[in-house]
Amino acid sequence: MSRPAFEVLGTPRPDRAARVKELEAMGFGWADLDGDPYWIDQLVVMDGAVYEELERASAALWGVFDKAARFVAGKHDLYGMIGIPRVLWESLDRLPLEPEGLISRYARFDWAVSETGEIRLLELNADTPTGYAEAAAATPWMCEQYGARCANLEMPSLVRAAWAEWRPDAAACVAYGEHLEDTGTVDLLIRHGGLDTKGVDCLDLWVDEGTLRGKDGEEIRRLFALYPKEWMAVDEGGDALAYAIETERLRLFNSPHAILLQSKGMQALIWGLYELQLAFGPEEREAIGRYMLPTYNKPLFDGSFVSKSMFGREGGSVSLFDAEGRLEIQDKDGYDTSRLFPLVYQQRAELAKIRLAAGEFHLLTGMFVINGVPCGLLGRAGGPITGNASHFVAIGVR
Repeated sequence: MSRPAFEVLGTPRPDRAARVKELEAMGFGWADLDGDPYWIDQLVVMDGAVYEELERASAALWGVFDKAARFVAGKHDLYGMIGIPRVLWESLDRLPLEPEGLISRYARFDWAVSETGEIRLLELNADTPTGYAEAAAATPWMCEQYGARCANLEMPSLVRAAWAEWRPDAAACVAYGEHLEDTGTVDLLIRHGGLDTKGVDCLDLWVDEGTLRGKDGEEIRRLFALYPKEWMAVDEGGDALAYAIETERLRLFNSPHAILLQSKGMQALIWGLYELQLAFGPEEREAIGRYMLPTYNKPLFDGSFVSKSMFGREGGSVSLFDAEGRLEIQDKDGYDTSRLFPLVYQQRAELAKIRLAAGEFHLLTGMFVINGVPCGLLGRAGGPITGNASHFVAIGVR
């Protein structure tokens, strides 16, 4: 392409404190965290043709992951291969799969989009993605100020459609009311869901002979939880929660099968099936070869690669290796889950670099998939590994 995939617009406004308050009123209340700016007051715009390809790639790979999850379902050897904790196997075997394309109704792809517009998938968070308020509230506000096209306008209506199917009694996260980001994400999802759903703290929930109960003993039958399902393997009470789910006294959203999509081991499985020419049709194979990165359970690369836990979050457990296979960069900020779950090894893809007022950053491009529809861009500006120390920058389309 003749022009770069991304362009940075504007400079930070002098009235940041007032703008932060305005964002807080919209539901994005952590633009500043511990006195430091998390939100960058500039707009990145993506080339329109690149965005259209990214939207197509997201739709195509969403179908690929959905088919792969159905291929894995019920196969214990494959559960083990992709690192699914045993505590969840009974639920995965017993419970029916959700309709096609809707195993997860609240998910986000993370993409490496290069400066020249090449698109490669890094991972899929199909279980508990954050960044919703940044994408659904702050990004449209920023795009409007710069007169840029916003790709995120459908997000609230798609959440409402998802919650109309789920109809959760409660929505939970750990440290609800204290943890700004997770609480704010849950609260905005409740607001956009349009139902009388109560926000609760995961630590106040308990299981009484297979029934989930809230702080005051009330029964909860349908729960949206911003709680990674793999934690059930290590958390006290995980077995009891799994029992409530597998006996269908509790409906959990996203569904338990979302963990099949969430595991980075699924990417290795998909790539293996692709190389063996199994399971996928010609169009699916074309999408896999074009947009996915070679991913394996062992470091089988001649060139540079990445290792990461099958259930790492926020950059935790990620290590970058150079062309000679030597460790180059290792994440030190996120929680390292590699002691709990197996590793995968993925060919390395470079992120586009952008120059903002605060300096030069690598740009990670997120694409939400809500109720089965690719629908919202999320920009994260940071180092070569995008972790907890990265910033949010809104992405529009030119």
